Amino acid sequence: MAPAGTPASSAILPPAAARVRAVRPAAGEASAARTVAPSPLDPGATRNPHPLHRVLREEFPLTYDPLLRAWVLSRYADVAAALTDARFTHGHRPGDPPCAQTHVEVDEGELRRVAARTAYVLARRIADRPQADLVADFCRWLPAGTVAAAIGVPYRDMMRLVRGRAASALAGQCTGQISVREKALASFLANVLADRERAAALQGAPAGRIARAWTESLRRDPPVQIAVRRTGAEVRVSGGTIPAGESVALLIGAAGRDPERFRAPDRYDPQRDDPGQLTYGSGTCPAVLLAGLEAEYAVRALLDVMPRLRLADGFVPERTGLITRAPRTLLVRPGG
Repeated sequence: MAPAGTPASSAILPPAAARVRAVRPAAGEASAARTVAPSPLDPGATRNPHPLHRVLREEFPLTYDPLLRAWVLSRYADVAAALTDARFTHGHRPGDPPCAQTHVEVDEGELRRVAARTAYVLARRIADRPQADLVADFCRWLPAGTVAAAIGVPYRDMMRLVRGRAASALAGQCTGQISVREKALASFLANVLADRERAAALQGAPAGRIARAWTESLRRDPPVQIAVRRTGAEVRVSGGTIPAGESVALLIGAAGRDPERFRAPDRYDPQRDDPGQLTYGSGTCPAVLLAGLEAEYAVRALLDVMPRLRLADGFVPERTGLITRAPRTLLVRPGG
């Protein structure tokens, strides 16, 4: 997936016609080191991409993937820079400065009330069941419900629009990205409910504590694993220099578990003191605000209405997906 004979960091990578998969290990690496970079789309990555991401970060910080038709970056420093560097173009991430410039002011208090009301309605619907699937019965409804209530559209119409992929036209490019918030919420609830003490610590917790737990989930289990950008100019990165006009795949999932940036990166630590997530930018954006409020009131409503809520006996959440990633099911016992 990378050019034969990866050039020194000061060299410009060869044109597309010269790209092949072989990559020489750097000087000093063990002779047993890989000579072919794995692809983020390799079989098996759907269920567990993390060993593959580790190899890319450590041995192939810059490689070309013919399946993605893009150069691949996997280290936190490179991915974080590419998401904000003006030399990378053709991308959109809620909360980025260009995104924030297009939004009107929103009433945060009203959005908070909408998110809370929607979350409690959904929680009460499943409270009396012996078993429920939080993905199907909660996560797929809350983001659409908050958007519908916030913009004054009947809920049934919003769900029809979501299924017809017209939500963005109605709610805007950012708030219309409902499926991303669904996946982020599913992973967040899976992380919270995986440990009873962790869930108990968030029951009735201040908003700031829940926000930290939410940010940590976005870091460890981002809903979008791969984002694609394009270089508008030559860019120096770990492992080489990418010429202008090239597609670049940013492995957000790999960057979020980079041990050069995070201590014990594979561990979910809601009190982490070295936080950092790449799913959203740092600017003001209704989608970022909504996602955080949905996460907060999902936890509040579920644990308030169902204080004994826990994962179903023997159930272990399993995240799947290559480009986007989240649990497909999240089976719980509402009554404990």
